[in-house]
Amino acid sequence: MSGKVFGLMALVLFVATTVCNAENVVAVGAKVEKLAGGFKFTEGPAADAQGNIFFSDIPNNRIHKWSSDPGAPGLSTFRENSGGANGLYFDKKGNLLACEGTGRRLVSIDPTGNVTVLADKYEGKKFNSLNDLWIDPNGGVYFTDPRYGGRDDMEQDGEHVYYLSPDRKKLIRVIADLVRPNGVIGTPDGKKLYVADHGGKKTFVYDINKDGTLSNKKLFAPEGSDGMTIDNQGNIYLTTDVVAVYNSKGEKIETIQIPETPANVTFGGKDKRTLFITARTSLYSVRMRVRGTP
Repeated sequence: MSGKVFGLMALVLFVATTVCNAENVVAVGAKVEKLAGGFKFTEGPAADAQGNIFFSDIPNNRIHKWSSDPGAPGLSTFRENSGGANGLYFDKKGNLLACEGTGRRLVSIDPTGNVTVLADKYEGKKFNSLNDLWIDPNGGVYFTDPRYGGRDDMEQDGEHVYYLSPDRKKLIRVIADLVRPNGVIGTPDGKKLYVADHGGKKTFVYDINKDGTLSNKKLFAPEGSDGMTIDNQGNIYLTTDVVAVYNSKGEKIETIQIPETPANVTFGGKDKRTLFITARTSLYSVRMRVRGTP
């Protein structure tokens, strides 16, 4: 074999390996690690500006904090009597927004623990059981309102998705044709919104309009999800029996196995290169090649 042919084959092999590795989101050699356990049902992980993780234990009615400081990692309780908090998300001011499932409202919790109600009704009727949320670059809030369990006290005419304007003065219903919307996440530029229809077992992507409304609904993935997140390459992370990773084209590129069934995911840590997973009774993490978005 000539040197030129051998060199060409080596180059092809190198390029193929590079392309393959470029789609691996988990860091080479990284393994899923259990950080804490003993909870009843963990959900809603969200990272603060320092990379610490806040997450819900819904049946125990608490919001916990996991310190991501390598020198002093550890668990603490951030809020008792959380209103059955589920999805969590930090705004730019450091306030923690929470979807209260049993409280049936969207609240903002400042760093000292003071609670402000942002929304508890739509057209004079109580929400079903707020589940998950995402804050757009302008400060507007998209949130899902499904109902799991008994339906006798439902006041809304279905399970929908809403948008609260940045000034908190206008609340609109933006999706009304899903079976049971659950996880929601948007792109950092505020142009796309991904919404999982847990009941319909599908995930859709929408264009976000300037007024917060949505248009151009498209099927993104042929499976639903509980919670969701996005990385700096535009990959979307869905939680089903595993953490399923899709690229922005809707192609599944990786599957992350978790010892327990995952419910939600987010990026955190000081460098945003750690994926945190809430999975039934525990909190897990795994180091990543990619990082979370700002």
